[in-house]
Order: sequence, then C-alpha cells, then structure tokens
Amino acid sequence: MAMKIANIAEFKNHLSELLAEVEKGEEVEVRKRNIPIARVIPVNSKRSNRTVLGRGRGSAKTRGDLTRPLLSARDWGSIWPGSR
Repeated sequence: MAMKIANIAEFKNHLSELLAEVEKGEEVEVRKRNIPIARVIPVNSKRSNRTVLGRGRGSAKTRGDLTRPLLSARDWGSIWPGSR
C-alpha cells in the first residue's frame, strides 16, 4: 500500500475522502511547498464505543426554574451600572 501525498490545499478540500482512506489503513503525508510537514496515520485501537445512554439518569436534581434569571434587574444594574 503506497502512502498518499497531498498538499495543504488538497488535504483541506478532500479531508473527508482522505480520512476515509486513513480509516481503511492508508497513510497520508501532508506537504507544504512539497516539503512534508505532517503524516496522518490510522489509530491502531479498534475499541468500540462503550457509551451507555441514560446511565446518569436520576444522578442530578434540579431545583427551581432553570430559565429564571438568578439576579433581579435592580441587582444586575448595581453590578453593571450601564445596563439599565
């Protein structure tokens, strides 16, 4: 498998396609004015996503109204005098 080479503009314009190649095991060398500056390589670990949705349900309690301002307009004005 030959390493793909892309200049910065090509890398930027075809990022999704090049990352798909990296995902398949390909390496991509990024060059600036034909000088290599970076190499994108696949990550070796193939761990699956172990996130369990809803696991934290019931772990936090909400008190009061989340949309109500914490400070009254008068108190806010004393902190920021020009905001009245």
